[in-house]
Amino acid sequence: MNKITLFAIFFIQMFVNAQFSERNLSSEKWQFKNTKDKNWLTATVPGTVHLDLMNHQLIPDPYKDENEKKVQWVENEDWDYQTVFKISAKELQNQNADLVFYGLDTFSEIYLNGKLLQKTDNMFRTWKIPVKDELKVGNNTLQIKFKSSVNVGKDLAKKVPFAMPETPRSFVRKAQYQFGWDWGPRLVTVGIWKEVKLNFWNQAKLENVKIEQKTLTRQKADLHIHTEIFAEKEGKYTLLINNKSQNIALKSGVNVISVPYQIQNPKLWQPNGWGDPNLYQLKISLQKDSKTLAEKSDRIGLRTIELIQEKDEKGKSFYFKVNGNPMYAKGTNWIPSDSFTTRITKEKYQKLIKDCKDANMNMIRVWGGGIYEDDEFYKACDENGILVWQDFMFAGSFYPSGENFQKNVEFEVRDQINRLQNHPSLALWCGNNEIDEAIVNWGYQKQFKYSKEDSLQVWKDYKKVFHEVIPNALKENLTSEKNIYWPTSPSIGWGHKESLTEGDSHYWGVWWGEQPFEIYNEKVPRFASEYGFQGMPTLETTKSMFSGAPDLSLQNGTIKAHEKHSRGWEIIDNYMKRDYNIPTDFVKYNYVSQLLQARGMQIAIEAHRRAKPYNMGTLYWQLNDCWPVVSWSSIDYLGNWKALHYQVKRSFENQVILTEEKNGVLNFYVVNDELKKFNEVSLDFDIIRLNGEKKGSSGAAETKTLEPNGVLKFDSFSLEEVIGDSDKNQFFLHLILKDGNDKIIAENNYFFSKPKDLKLTKPAIKIRKISATEIEVSTDVLAKDVYLMGDTHFSDNFFDLLPKTSKRIKLSKPLEKVEVMSLFDTMN
Repeated sequence: MNKITLFAIFFIQMFVNAQFSERNLSSEKWQFKNTKDKNWLTATVPGTVHLDLMNHQLIPDPYKDENEKKVQWVENEDWDYQTVFKISAKELQNQNADLVFYGLDTFSEIYLNGKLLQKTDNMFRTWKIPVKDELKVGNNTLQIKFKSSVNVGKDLAKKVPFAMPETPRSFVRKAQYQFGWDWGPRLVTVGIWKEVKLNFWNQAKLENVKIEQKTLTRQKADLHIHTEIFAEKEGKYTLLINNKSQNIALKSGVNVISVPYQIQNPKLWQPNGWGDPNLYQLKISLQKDSKTLAEKSDRIGLRTIELIQEKDEKGKSFYFKVNGNPMYAKGTNWIPSDSFTTRITKEKYQKLIKDCKDANMNMIRVWGGGIYEDDEFYKACDENGILVWQDFMFAGSFYPSGENFQKNVEFEVRDQINRLQNHPSLALWCGNNEIDEAIVNWGYQKQFKYSKEDSLQVWKDYKKVFHEVIPNALKENLTSEKNIYWPTSPSIGWGHKESLTEGDSHYWGVWWGEQPFEIYNEKVPRFASEYGFQGMPTLETTKSMFSGAPDLSLQNGTIKAHEKHSRGWEIIDNYMKRDYNIPTDFVKYNYVSQLLQARGMQIAIEAHRRAKPYNMGTLYWQLNDCWPVVSWSSIDYLGNWKALHYQVKRSFENQVILTEEKNGVLNFYVVNDELKKFNEVSLDFDIIRLNGEKKGSSGAAETKTLEPNGVLKFDSFSLEEVIGDSDKNQFFLHLILKDGNDKIIAENNYFFSKPKDLKLTKPAIKIRKISATEIEVSTDVLAKDVYLMGDTHFSDNFFDLLPKTSKRIKLSKPLEKVEVMSLFDTMN
């Protein structure tokens, strides 16, 4: 007998002797097949059928070339998965055994040893099945038979007396983006997408733990630990919280036991930019006769969050108050970072959230057309001080509200609340994405020729799910201080004036409305939860679209197939014409498309931040991609920062100088989002020719106090005062904010003209190697939008380098040669 076998026997023996043990059935040998076929093939669990088919080279990679259309047949088929696992006599000595599926996508039948145990119909639910009586010593066969979600969805749609938009996706409780979006492919998959566990337990089990924060002061945090315990029989037990024990009596069946717990001199969990996101570990154990029956660990943060909506002379406020202070929300929208969610690694989650922190964000919205994200996502947000606006998974359609659908949604909401509610990052629960707006504004009723009764039924269904079922489930399952619910995002559609005076706003006048970027200066909402513009992915990611040698041409079929918006290229070109020269060279076009995206979002963010405290949040669309694509993202599918992400990092700094040019007058604003006071601040600016000559200097006449969380407006100047009758296309301002000790707080540049009109001089950009992972970039004249190229992450990129200055840049890994380009290279 070898060492591995001995270890395996010891491992099982050790678990059987414990009162609770868990077996991960995902790691067993799994097989899959098309229901029509006889031959089984090896499968990976967790996984999806598309990935299994790719592994056997039965379908091409749908991310490559124009392969997406070649794999559409998969969604119409039924698929079977199975495994055989051994059970020992010792394991069967346990009193109970539960088979737990943490995620099945979506319609399936579960068989154990030939017996049907459960039918499933929701990708977002946990399925827990008692199986002690079905298990046997030796081999056990577990089989999951999946039905095509497309076919089942079509059958469900037939039961509704009128046509529904987005059929069949709105009828199936699965990730809606799988059906295709204007940034993502259509890949409607099936599979065991989360872990499968076999849990053995005796006497009692810990079903759920809710941690309620009753009071929080500088001296102490008073918590109540609410535990849900299922006991086989009544008796005396012990509950331990971080080894502090309390004797409890349990009745047979479900028990809810609440225990007070105190933390002295608590360190607060603070959002990014305000301090450290301090976390506390809580370990809850259930014991009987000194034997541990069950245990659960949670990391919590101590903080208070309120959503403040108060009427004022302009409408109604909308902002988050965190730990007693109004917080300006700076952030983005999150979509699943792969069309095949099982490929999203812990490392990818951690990197993307760290990228948010590094870009000075404090909030992220989990969009309602994707998935309730993996635990690692929320863990990363907890650790990095990123608050989460959590949509429930409904997006941009009409949804039914039959009794079965309601019940299904109720269980889904309960499962997700129980899983996520103890995360300190979770700030708000939102019913859906753009469904109220779809009903009111998108004209589906006219398109589908609804009767008045049909239209009323749609509203009735909507109100039932999002104003009754979900809020009732929240009230039932959440502790009161965590129950912040917002029925829909946006609250009012972007064509209505009220969308700018109350609630949250998705402003799509730019892109969908094809308004110029400058419209953002006028259309400032109370809280911008969506707005955006497309840009190309980096060259590395663009090349990854090809299975062979890349043909980098805008006319190439593969490049075209990786733009999912029907008019995407046309809209980008129309905007590019306004602000830039359109390059014919592909590499330069790729570069300018990224600059265009960054410029648009910079204008939006600066308009929002200047309007603080009228506007108290700006979440651009979107952070990430689910495949290599031309999209609204600031980070592409391979994790590379586009120009937008570098710009967001600058625009989201805690202290910024913002210039507004209005009716021939320059207004200067200084915004401070930090809870820190700056005394005797002064604002000065240099007027510089693009060739480097300094025309003059000026500044505010007096120093001011910049209050914590405050905004300052400095003296205004007329354009005539600043540049006289000179050609404004030849000048820019370099603005500097200093405190009383002459320390620089913030810097910014302001250009009077659109990029295409700037009379740039050819810069002599030099790159000097400091070390293997550090370079120094210098220039003689203004180098606008310096673009460093190479297979590495640059600590800064797409930046303006002032005349006769240098900048040090760190590289994530050494590079033999760094290539460089600037806006001047696109001008001719």
